[in-house]
Amino acid sequence: MYKSVTIQRGKAGWGGPLTITPTDTCNKILCVTGGGIHPVAQKIAEMTGGVPVDGFSTGAPDEEVMVAVVDCGGTARCGVYPKKKIFTVNLTAVGKSGPLAQYITESIYVSDVKENCITFADEETAAAAAAKAQMQAAEPKTKTQARKELAAMNAGKKKNIVTRIGIGVGAVVNKFYQAGRETIDMVIKNILPFMAFVSMILGIISASGIGNVIAATLSPLASTLPGMIGISIVCALPFISPVLGPGAVIAQVVGSLLGVEIGLGHIPPQYALPALFAINAQVGADFVPVGLSLGEAEPETIELGVPAVLYSRLITGPAAVLIAYAFSMGLYA
Repeated sequence: MYKSVTIQRGKAGWGGPLTITPTDTCNKILCVTGGGIHPVAQKIAEMTGGVPVDGFSTGAPDEEVMVAVVDCGGTARCGVYPKKKIFTVNLTAVGKSGPLAQYITESIYVSDVKENCITFADEETAAAAAAKAQMQAAEPKTKTQARKELAAMNAGKKKNIVTRIGIGVGAVVNKFYQAGRETIDMVIKNILPFMAFVSMILGIISASGIGNVIAATLSPLASTLPGMIGISIVCALPFISPVLGPGAVIAQVVGSLLGVEIGLGHIPPQYALPALFAINAQVGADFVPVGLSLGEAEPETIELGVPAVLYSRLITGPAAVLIAYAFSMGLYA
């Protein structure tokens, strides 16, 4: 028997609360958190009677997904499922962020969720949530019907050339205006915070003496070709790369550290390019099942495609380091 649950945001979270009610046709809890079923997804399944699904080993059609559980640091995953009108539970404390931030709303998204944030919903709340879901499902049909009626009314009517030119110019201006607005919004919400984050890391390195520790540990690896190949292999291991991937945080931190060491002369500058590829072998590994889902891949394709891509990183990662090393020869001579 299915039961409804209410999911509250955590102390540092945003959005919600979400009241989720499974049905016979929509009862999957899609877990996209680096492989395996996260305890939060498992608890949602146990309380609702739904079926947990590991997004890294298999998939489910969007119409069967009741809620998606992600651990996105503010890039694409946190907005992909809200765009599809799928309830999204983010384990990290991230609000409206990323290139799909406009789709993230409090009615469909909640973040910083822990196991104690999930409770059974009372009957009144569950009934209201079910009624709201039915209204939202019926709304696109109403709009579609209205468009069809409007098209039927205008059928056979030819617009004069002035009207056509006006409509065309208006469409172009609106597209450029919307593109400019989204660009400014992305700069404010994503690029500027990242610049502040890197500045903070550099300040901590300079003031705390961590640079000396990094020089003693990473320098021997990052200043030799075999060492960088070893770093890329470790980062690309299939059971590690999905964990290192979210938000590219690991690559950002290590990249900042290596940049400081190169600037201080502890690492030769010609190793900067191959080091970049060495520490980025895991980037995007957490996004593979989401990307396949966006491409409307079949569950069987996701089941085979995810491990295929992850294992291929063990080949392409070291290969990228070797290619970068070859192209960096004489670059700083």
